[in-house]
Amino acid sequence: MLRPTSSDATGAYYEVIQKASIAEILPGVRTPIWGYNGIFPGPTIVSTSGRRTVVRHRNQLPVPVVVHLHGGHTPAEHDGYPTDLLYPAGPPATMRRPGMAGPNNMAGNVAHGTRDYVYPLRQPAATLWYHDHRMDFTGPSVWRGLAGFHILHDPDEQRLGLPSGKHDLPIMITDRSFAADGTLLYPSLDPTLLHTPGVHEPYGSGVLGDVILVNGVPWPVANVPAVRHRLRLLNASNARRYRLVLDPAPTGGNALIQIGSEGGLLQRPVTHDAIEIAPAERFDVVVDFGRYRPGQQVTLRNEFGDGSTIPIMRFTITHRTADDTRIPDELTSSAIPKEKDAATSRTLHFRHDKVNGMAGWTINGQPFDPNISVARPKLGSTETWQLTSDFHHPIHLHLGHFHVLSRGTSGPGPYDHGPKDTIDLRPAEQARILVTFNDYAGRFIFHCHNLEHEDMAMMGNLTTVS
Repeated sequence: MLRPTSSDATGAYYEVIQKASIAEILPGVRTPIWGYNGIFPGPTIVSTSGRRTVVRHRNQLPVPVVVHLHGGHTPAEHDGYPTDLLYPAGPPATMRRPGMAGPNNMAGNVAHGTRDYVYPLRQPAATLWYHDHRMDFTGPSVWRGLAGFHILHDPDEQRLGLPSGKHDLPIMITDRSFAADGTLLYPSLDPTLLHTPGVHEPYGSGVLGDVILVNGVPWPVANVPAVRHRLRLLNASNARRYRLVLDPAPTGGNALIQIGSEGGLLQRPVTHDAIEIAPAERFDVVVDFGRYRPGQQVTLRNEFGDGSTIPIMRFTITHRTADDTRIPDELTSSAIPKEKDAATSRTLHFRHDKVNGMAGWTINGQPFDPNISVARPKLGSTETWQLTSDFHHPIHLHLGHFHVLSRGTSGPGPYDHGPKDTIDLRPAEQARILVTFNDYAGRFIFHCHNLEHEDMAMMGNLTTVS
């Protein structure tokens, strides 16, 4: 956990240095990475709802960066817009762009050396994360290591009696590929990440790895007592989806008790035997390891995997001990918007397409252009968005959390509970969401969180107006 450099009556202040370093990810092998404070994942920041957090990022990498607090309800100037570049100190790198959005659309709020990101955090407790968000190069930058947790607590959550402290486990799941010398393999057209965006064919649909990492460790083992644990499951992979199960399942089933989603706690717990999780989705679940005997080993498995991508991690049950935690029948009484309150409806099509003569991905037939707004909702308004797809597209909205109204002709799916910022839109699927836009006017974005799709133009401006 990252300690603040200082604090005062208004909030806490942190400093993070983005730099290249060496990590021992595979045992005995040295792997060059880009890391927040030189580590992967980056240091976990823990904040309290309503208490301002200021993070000063210092860029010592050879490329510009952008930081997005994913799931944060954040003013536009601090949200990490893709062209709000933070250059390294010194002369700016040449950024000629023959790629997806074109060379003349790079205007943004530019800084050099350092930038302060100010997060008011006027939102409920939730599992947030932060990652690079530079236009055209998010995929390779995150692949190299630029991702970390930001956990938000509030008093209401802490009064519930849920597992906490050492029994509250953030679990960042990623997949990576390595060369024989330990170097991370990623098929960038331009390995310098300075000029030409995109990936070599046949990786345009998404880059998958064959090594599963949890918090940067391949297939780890966690020793846990036989009590309830809160698992904050985050899929931080570029493109891989997972179907997570416990093996063996506990007697009686209902192994995973979901208490939260991307935007915070559910109104009531929901039980699952398996959870399907797309890139950028988060599921806060409680697992009662007291349902297993000491000495037993329990594997978190990926039923969508094959070979080395089936096992995720293993838990070894150490001993029995007192457990004073609980899972209340009601977790939050926060009001949910009603569809009748929606003033506007929009239809958005996410498709494979040609972009500047290259294979790419578009929204309503248009590639991302920083100068064009796809949607201009009024602050305080509620809208329904109808989303359609031709492929797996985990669609992520900045600023506003939403509720899933339907998939196809049915209601929400089994993994659509709670306030969300990402929906796993499946091939040839139509879904409807309800979203309210509050507090902050300005230019935000929404996009596919398959990072290769995002880098290949599947992104749109969302400009909120007073």
